[in-house]
Amino acid sequence: MIRLWFSAAVLLRLLPASLSSSAPLYSEQDPLRILDGRSLKSTVGNSSSAWLVQFYASWCGHCIRYSGTWKALAQDVKEWRAAIGVAVLDCSVEDNFDVCKEFSIKLYPTFKYFRAHSPPTDYGTIYRGKDRRVQTVRQLMVNILQNHTEMDRPKYCPPLEPYSSSQLLPLLGQRSDHYTAIIVEEPDSYLGREVILDLVPFSGVQVVRALTSDRPLLDTLRITAFPTIYLLQPNGTHTHLHSEKPLRFFFSSLLKSLPGVQRRLKLVNSSSNTVQEGVLSHHQSNEPWRDFDRSKVYVADLESALHYLLRVEMATHGTLEGEELKIFKDFVTLVAKLYPNGGSVVKLMETLSDWLIALPLQRIPYQAVLDLVDNKMRISGVFLPVELRWVGCQGSRPGLRGYPCSLWTLFHVLTVQHEATPTALDKTGLEGEAAPVLQVMRRYIRTFFGCEECGRHFEEAAAASMSNIQNKEEQVMWLWEMHNRVNDRLAGSPSNDPLFPKAPWPSTSLCSSCHEENDGIHIWNRDHVLLFLRHHYGASNLSQKYSLTSLHLDPARTGPPKVDHRGGARSEEERNTSTRTNPPRQEGVVGGVWILGFNSVDMSLCLLLYVSSCLFLMLLFFFFRVRSRRWKLRYSRLHV
Repeated sequence: MIRLWFSAAVLLRLLPASLSSSAPLYSEQDPLRILDGRSLKSTVGNSSSAWLVQFYASWCGHCIRYSGTWKALAQDVKEWRAAIGVAVLDCSVEDNFDVCKEFSIKLYPTFKYFRAHSPPTDYGTIYRGKDRRVQTVRQLMVNILQNHTEMDRPKYCPPLEPYSSSQLLPLLGQRSDHYTAIIVEEPDSYLGREVILDLVPFSGVQVVRALTSDRPLLDTLRITAFPTIYLLQPNGTHTHLHSEKPLRFFFSSLLKSLPGVQRRLKLVNSSSNTVQEGVLSHHQSNEPWRDFDRSKVYVADLESALHYLLRVEMATHGTLEGEELKIFKDFVTLVAKLYPNGGSVVKLMETLSDWLIALPLQRIPYQAVLDLVDNKMRISGVFLPVELRWVGCQGSRPGLRGYPCSLWTLFHVLTVQHEATPTALDKTGLEGEAAPVLQVMRRYIRTFFGCEECGRHFEEAAAASMSNIQNKEEQVMWLWEMHNRVNDRLAGSPSNDPLFPKAPWPSTSLCSSCHEENDGIHIWNRDHVLLFLRHHYGASNLSQKYSLTSLHLDPARTGPPKVDHRGGARSEEERNTSTRTNPPRQEGVVGGVWILGFNSVDMSLCLLLYVSSCLFLMLLFFFFRVRSRRWKLRYSRLHV
């Protein structure tokens, strides 16, 4: 019995250490700060923002179960970080024993909040509430901020107190350099304060709240439904702002989408915890602006994606062989089979696919592919525009959106087309994969995509979850989910276009039924999202506006287009000059490169086959010549 008790004691003693050495509950990918014994005091002490810290132990069963809720909270209030941050500290780690003891952490999890500008000797205030749902803790964070005085309020926390009619009515008709959004709500509502904090990282709009008890304000603005948004515009006009649903996510998304509202460029200093602000500069591009409908997908974007991919990104590879050649063949086959609505692009991809399959070589020069893409064989109906013509993917200045946006769009269209035409990939060698579109996309990005870090992030995500996809519907939803994750990660980065800020998609204006709230947390209605994706990326929603394929003449009459393989089309003046200085060439006599419709690669292959045949015939000749001599010698000896 004593031995049994001793074994149990040893087991209990070793259990925390063994659990603490397993995978941590929180990682750097979570939108929260992971603290330790060295960084705790320097982070929460004399900080310009308030902090809410969870002290936990990784072996604690309740802490493990609650980690998902804490991550959801951090994700939900990530826009508030300049005013109040969310953090964790693992007390089961040996290096953190002393600091947890110093901060009197006896039970797990323990929640402590620290006011902004608190001295290093402040050990925080324990939250003892039993309700630890996301909505309740979020409201606690609002209360923490509102309990600060005007003097010690966090530097980047806007006023949360309600404005009165005497403060707001004089603003009517006044011009300003920003919007003023007045959220009118019930006195016990948290919606207005939460939306104010949601807009902290954005410039161009000031959000204030007013109460339903302010009758002069309601009568003047003729407000009868609550909660509601009344918008004062920069030009002095003012109006009610319609929202599909009176929910926090809808209000915040609506205000973030106002023209001129931009995310501030935030640089967080981890050592001093300070935030440096600067509005992302908005430089207009020299390219002509093309008006477009956000509810449409533009064929011009898909054509531009293929133009850049085939003539620029792939052209950096002088030759294709082995795995690279197989991946390229799979990509061409995929587009040839799933690109919607047929046309000259499909004819090109089918021709390219047939040529690649029939080619007996294990290594091909990419120039041969370019010759076919540029239709130097003058095959009727084969054409791919030679210029970048972004429409739905155009950016406010060069370098923003463009090719990455169009590549996402292309693969979204292909996943939806694969679901709509499930037998399209039969007998292609791709039909055996559960998610063939995504697998081809994954291999292409890993092998050819120019942004190395982007490819690494995508590969990590694909390795973690792509194998779980079981059907075509999950393939569509996985790509949508991954695209939103990328948008969330890049929001606020220098690559974020201020005119098209990265935000959860589809927006409330495109699909209001896709968005819901559960216990005050935004959730997606996945069934409605799938219906939306099927329609949005379906063939019936593709717009031919700005597309060059619809204006293309038969290349057999017009000749192959002149291509600038550096990624852009020549100017109109250059094309006109080329037309004037280079008269049409006679069929069959094309400067020594084209002979009777065959290009230089075809002639090289013919020469190779000719030489191979000659060598083979010579070997046969010598073989039979030697053999006949041997027979002569044998019979001559027998005769003697």
